[in-house]
Amino acid sequence: MKKDIHPNYQFVVFEDSGADYRFLTRSTVKTDAAKTVQWTDGNTYPLVQLDISNASHPFYTGQMKIIDSAGRVERFNKRYGARKKVVKKAEPKATGRTKK
Repeated sequence: MKKDIHPNYQFVVFEDSGADYRFLTRSTVKTDAAKTVQWTDGNTYPLVQLDISNASHPFYTGQMKIIDSAGRVERFNKRYGARKKVVKKAEPKATGRTKK
């Protein structure tokens, strides 16, 4: 087996700061050496911060929560939300036949 071709498989703590939720697992994700956290077992592990996890995702929580980055939703509604198409009803076409 070739040496130094496999990623480092280590214990890592993932943190969802929005939901105040952390979990410890093994991963090959590259971590920042400056970010570490002490776990409940007394050991220090690398920390990876997440934007969303199963503790904050609407599919798992059942609550819809809109995360708006830099007013994108408002900007979209401002541009496209107010536009409404006016649909005119088509008049029946004359076929040239007359009713008897």
